[in-house]
Amino acid sequence: MLDVASEVWRLCVTSFKGLRQLRLPPVLPSLGAARFDGIVMVGFAIMLAAFASGAARAESAETAFSVLVFSKTAGYRHDSIPSGIAAIRALGEQNDFRVDASEDATIFNDESLAQYRVVVFLNTTGDIFNPGEQAAFEKFVRRGGGFVGVHAASDTEYDWPWYGRLLGTYFRRHPAIQSATLKVVDPSHRSTRHLPIRWTRTDEWYDFRSDLDRDITVLIRIDEATYRGGRMGADHPISWYHTYDGGRAWYTALGHTAESYSEPLFLEHLRGGISWAAGLPE
Repeated sequence: MLDVASEVWRLCVTSFKGLRQLRLPPVLPSLGAARFDGIVMVGFAIMLAAFASGAARAESAETAFSVLVFSKTAGYRHDSIPSGIAAIRALGEQNDFRVDASEDATIFNDESLAQYRVVVFLNTTGDIFNPGEQAAFEKFVRRGGGFVGVHAASDTEYDWPWYGRLLGTYFRRHPAIQSATLKVVDPSHRSTRHLPIRWTRTDEWYDFRSDLDRDITVLIRIDEATYRGGRMGADHPISWYHTYDGGRAWYTALGHTAESYSEPLFLEHLRGGISWAAGLPE
């Protein structure tokens, strides 16, 4: 953009030199050459500023990306879904990405998904896709697309093995909503580096059906000694990420409550996950 602006400025100066060879307009004889020169240069400066502003907006548009937030449910319906959508829209406005929200599974086709760099499953539940829609999402990931799963994304599509591998594991059970302490085990990731190493908050704490594969990197674990009802032991994962089948997958079990979506630490955790899934540079 700076190279183009410099060229426009060079043309402005050249044009200004040419104008100086002209006689003053007869309607403005009292201006004098110096004042006429000043008015012309101010006009050129305004034109350049307008051009630079437009170029900056165009550059910003080129670097932005689009996110689909999908929240269809065929099982339990989380009351926090509207809060989650609003929060992700706000993150998009603050971080230069566009957000579309839908519960229409027919959007899972090759043409529609090609618009997006990241698909977020926001508290989805149950069997929400037909085979054609599943195939389209698999193709999206294989082409380098990013997946972000939030909370009940792990309570979704139990009979779709590919999705189970993308996600990492499935939900098994949870105790009552209560406070617990989380342990950040990978503070280097963009979704955790802002968090305290021990982070105490209130949510619905999931147990999962199986341990994670070794190629999945755990970001956060939960300390089962700090709440009642956990049954996974010392290595109980809460958030993780990995590359899978050509794409990127990031998951957090946080986000059951509506209050989660007004917590700055959780929102930064979520923003970091979306950024990583999109493949943005650090």
